[in-house]
Formats: sequence, structure tokens, C-alpha cells
Amino acid sequence: MLITRRTTILGTALAAATPLRFARGAEETIKIGGIVPVTGPAAEAGRFMQNGAAMALEAINAKGGVLGKKMEWVTEDDATTNPGAVLGFSRLVSRGDCVAYTGSIRSTQVQAIAPDVLKAAKPVMFGGTNTGLTAAGNPWLFRCRPNDSYSGRVIADFGAKTLAKKKWAIVHSTDAFGSGGMQSLVENLEKMGIKPVLVQGYTNQQTDFTPVVLAVKSAEPDVIGSYFTFENDLGIFARQLRQLGVQAPWVGSPSIINTTALNLAGRSLFGTYGIADYTPDSSPEAGTYAADYTKRYKAAPDNQSTWIYDGLMILARAMNDAKSTEPQAVRKAIIAIKGFKGTEGTYNFDEKGDGLRGYNVVKNEAGKIVFDKHIEFND
Repeated sequence: MLITRRTTILGTALAAATPLRFARGAEETIKIGGIVPVTGPAAEAGRFMQNGAAMALEAINAKGGVLGKKMEWVTEDDATTNPGAVLGFSRLVSRGDCVAYTGSIRSTQVQAIAPDVLKAAKPVMFGGTNTGLTAAGNPWLFRCRPNDSYSGRVIADFGAKTLAKKKWAIVHSTDAFGSGGMQSLVENLEKMGIKPVLVQGYTNQQTDFTPVVLAVKSAEPDVIGSYFTFENDLGIFARQLRQLGVQAPWVGSPSIINTTALNLAGRSLFGTYGIADYTPDSSPEAGTYAADYTKRYKAAPDNQSTWIYDGLMILARAMNDAKSTEPQAVRKAIIAIKGFKGTEGTYNFDEKGDGLRGYNVVKNEAGKIVFDKHIEFND
């Protein structure tokens, strides 16, 4: 496994389990550039991302690497900000030796770097779920999670049909991810004849969600749907929501089951539901990954690590299929990938760059995330 960096320490879990080795020459490795939240509010999530990348590189290189060479991941800190992501990506491009890139799980950051991705004209694997990221016509963006057109359908269907709730309050970040998710959820509820009693936006990185919680409480919903970008925001909101006595069922986007949110919110998230692109019980591949990750890092994985694992595995597969690192050849090989079984699901890429079309429904049972069912869409 080869990981190099121009940033600070990658994280204690990765550093302890996997000693870093540095490349001796540009010709010796196939380099993939990646932006990673090493600092800032998402630093803990960044460590999961680094761990997933380490596991992918080890698996790829153990099987002969890419075109007979080791794959290497060189990284820049995005500092959990849009300007940081743009700067980090620019630095990676300026190196001149990266044949492809990995982006962010945050749609707002992917949106920020998208113009530079178009200029760089090389494949970028990313985890943001805003539908518009692949619908805008950028041919170099490839998503390693389902997009929000599917998450909105699943949240609406589960809340309105399975839970039989009709009085919805929707809480969402006003960034690209939260706004896109909210729009999808509202549209899908309207198709069922349901108009939310509250659609409440908030700006990221809040220290007090009292006004938002009071708006939810005043609306008296019988169910809450949410799209939180950052797990620390969700943790604060969850604690204040329960402190002010709001006990309505809650169906959230994937951040509601991420490790950081669970650690911050604790009992406040007991009994909530989430839609999850990754859960260990969803497939044999997901289960094997969870076992390997847990054995290696002494902690359970979440989608912060799985999407990057799949992204690097897909890049390696595409380059070997294409027998080339030439950008257009790699792009065509990614789009040609069908039936690729990853940790997040079975990938069937389309021309837009979307590979997955389903979500898992899970429940937080006293802190344990329990798989309910997988919902897959063909359109």
C-alpha cells in the first residue's frame, strides 16, 4: 500500500495500523490525487476516509496494482471548507503526475471544485449525493453513492407508507446537499398528496439550533425528515430537539447513522430511522468489508470509508480494463462497468456518472444500527 501526503498526520487509526511508505520516483507508481478533511469539523470523518483508502490500496496492490505498478494516493487537506477543497484540488492538479482524483463526500465541496474538475479533464470519484452534480454535464465526475433523487423517494415512501405519517416537518442544510435533498423529499411527498407543515433550512456549522427546534416544535409534526451535511450539526440538533420535548419519529439522510453523529447525540438518536447507502448487513461484500475494517481498526466502518474504498477499486478496475491511464480511455471504461459489487452496492454506471440506484432503511435501536430492507430503483 502506498499513501503519500503533503498534509499533516493522516490520523491515529491509520498511522497506528498502516505505516506510510513514500514513492521513490514518479515512474514507480500510478498516482491518484485526493482531497481529505484532515482538519476542521469533519476531521474524524476524514480518518474513516483515510482508513477506507488504505484498505483499498492494500487490496489493489496485493493483486498486482494497476498496469503492473503500485497504486498510490497523494492527498491534500480540504480543511472541511469549500475554499480549502478548491485549494487542495488545485495543488493536486498542479503536481502534474496524478492520473485521476478522489473528491469529497460533501456535495457543497464537490460543487465548489467542479469547474476545476472540468479544466483538469481527468476522472474524479466522489461521494456527494446532490443530484445536480452529475446532471450538469461534467463528464469527469463519477459518483460512488446513490444520488438524492433516490434518497428523497425512500424517505418519503418509508415515512408516509410504512410509518403511516402525513404531517411532515423537514429540516435541511441550505447548501447544495441539503437543498437538493429537501427538494427531492418535498417533490416525492407531493406526489403522495402530502404538503409538509414545515420546511426549515439552516446554515452549516451552528452552535445552537434552538430557533430551528422551536420552529419544529411549533409545527407539531408527526414525523421529521432531515438532510444534515455535517454530523456535528446533527448531533447538536438531536440533543436540543429531545431536550425541548419533541419526540416525533425521525427519518434522516445518511448522516443520521454516521459514527460522529452517533457519538455526539447518543440517546437522542435512539429510535430514529435513517436511509443508508452502506450498512454491513446489506450484502456479502458489505459484511466482509465491515469485518475486515473492524479487525484492522477496532471500530465499525461507515459510509465515510466505504465510498472511497469503492472509488479507488473502480478506478483500478477501469484502468486495467482500458489498459491505459489516458483520461478518455479511463472514462469510457468506468461507464462500461456493470454489475460491479462494491461495499455500497452493485455499480452500473450511466453516461452521467451515476453508479448506484438504491438505499437501505435502518433503525437506531439503543445505539445499534439495525438493517431493515434495501430499496432499489431501476429508473
